[in-house]
Amino acid sequence: MTQVPLGLPPYLLPRPKAPPTSSSTTSLHALATSTTPQLSRSSSQSRQNSPSTAVSSFQSDVSDKTAAALVRRVLCPPSHASGPDARAIDVLLPPLTSSNDVDLQLYAIIAIVVKEFVYSWYGQITPDQGFVGEVVRIFAHCTRALEQRLRTIDMERLVFDEIPHLVEGHIHAFRTSHQILYPPSIAVDPRTVYHTLVPHPAFSPVPKVNAHAAVAEQSQNEEAYRQLLAQGALAVLLPTEDLGNACLRTLVADVIGDMILGNGIGGKACEAWVIWEGITKLGESVTARVEGTATGEEIEANTRSRLEEFGLLSETNGKRHEHIKMHRSTAVSDALWRILQYGYLAFLVIRFTVLGFLAAYAHPSRPLTSRRHGRAEGAAGARPASALSPSRPLLEFRIFSLISLLLDLSHRTPWFVGWLCLARHHLVRRPLRLGGDGGLVDNFLRSLLATYVLTPAHLPPLLRTLRTALFPGNALAPPRAVPAPEEQLAIKHRCASAILGLIPPAVARRFFATGSPAAAAAATSPSADGDAERRAMLAEVEAALDVFGDAYMNKHLVFGIVELCVVRLMPEVGEMGVRDLMEARLGEGWEDEE
Repeated sequence: MTQVPLGLPPYLLPRPKAPPTSSSTTSLHALATSTTPQLSRSSSQSRQNSPSTAVSSFQSDVSDKTAAALVRRVLCPPSHASGPDARAIDVLLPPLTSSNDVDLQLYAIIAIVVKEFVYSWYGQITPDQGFVGEVVRIFAHCTRALEQRLRTIDMERLVFDEIPHLVEGHIHAFRTSHQILYPPSIAVDPRTVYHTLVPHPAFSPVPKVNAHAAVAEQSQNEEAYRQLLAQGALAVLLPTEDLGNACLRTLVADVIGDMILGNGIGGKACEAWVIWEGITKLGESVTARVEGTATGEEIEANTRSRLEEFGLLSETNGKRHEHIKMHRSTAVSDALWRILQYGYLAFLVIRFTVLGFLAAYAHPSRPLTSRRHGRAEGAAGARPASALSPSRPLLEFRIFSLISLLLDLSHRTPWFVGWLCLARHHLVRRPLRLGGDGGLVDNFLRSLLATYVLTPAHLPPLLRTLRTALFPGNALAPPRAVPAPEEQLAIKHRCASAILGLIPPAVARRFFATGSPAAAAAATSPSADGDAERRAMLAEVEAALDVFGDAYMNKHLVFGIVELCVVRLMPEVGEMGVRDLMEARLGEGWEDEE
């Protein structure tokens, strides 16, 4: 047996298999065995839910049942997959996380990958499922190890500070590279300028249209970089005995490096039209939740038409109805209803704020974090006190500067930006320090993020949406042809319309009217109308979306985010190379043993 060198840090020592985690949600057996979704609800809940919510819940239940059937058919042993002796999926398969809902979506994705990319060649060799079981067990161990590491990192800082910092750098580099400073005869390629400002070894040399050698070399460098990421992650996450199995390690690394990082993230996710379509779907889903299914006037008109159809509404009643409707539409009545509406809205805001500040007192203080990795350190941490620093206040996170950059507030409303910066300075730096780390405002904002944004309840719907987008019908969709330039412009236009639809018309009209001269001219022109003003606003939104218009530049951003997440989850990869990690786990002669 291979001897492991002594004196290694604890995270590099061989460790046993990760134990199964506890399940906190409904068993997957109920999804796989039931035939109809549960639609019975209490009367109060039925009144609160809109028809669109009920339809969405029904579709989610049907999708989960289809996914459970697929997992049972592909990954479970045939003797227990169906029939009277069928057992629950969470009994037949090892748990991936501490949530059965998340496990179902992850297992559905794994089942599709195994069916399309493993059974296509392995099923022609042997019907034995032992090899597939080993692959599933490796994925289960990796996901449980990742979940344990997720509990130790500062998710708020990662999502709202470090990732926005990368996006902000991408926007600055994109706009700088597209500035026209020289005549076209001596102008530099924008991709070259961008790569100089945001260098990355995987995307060097810069591919050009006629330079086939440079394109091939860059593709090889990118493939080697993806394998390096996958092998480094497996060298940290896999148990020692599975890490020494070169066949399994190579297969899993190829699936992660080529299919997930290559075809998925590095291929589709970096295309401009894919990003625009994703933003469009997100905006449409938000709009569907905000807008009601039917207004009061539509319901009233529909009811009256049905009464007239069956002769239950006489002419006298109709005249009386018109008379009452006329009185209701008076200015006094409208003002009264407006006062009640705004009063109720103010009551909800005050109630929400007061309850939030009261709950902020119970928000636990966060521990110190490592300056190098952002990992939480307990009282028994091995790092010296000089290596630890207090966490930054949430008001100083880069998400706010990113929003200001996207909206171009420094040019549109510089006075407003200055007022916000002054208010933040008083909240964070003044003696009361209400917005400082651990202050009342800081705890209030963190409690809102923990309750409404960084909640585990959003993960299963997100994984379900990702699965249906990548694998419609739980199968590998045929490769989608790259849209023509005209179609890509139409996709960007729909994306801009979806974003503009999220902004109230009065706010959008006031905001964009102070921006470009085109919008102001369209609004003040004698022949201008609502359509011209909207076209001017859409043009400005489309100009803001152009920062994601180059796939090569988007790769720098996307892989930068992936690399940041890998280093935060597995800081060993940033400290040691893959060869050093393998030698620390398997010994110096691990290559000879393979």
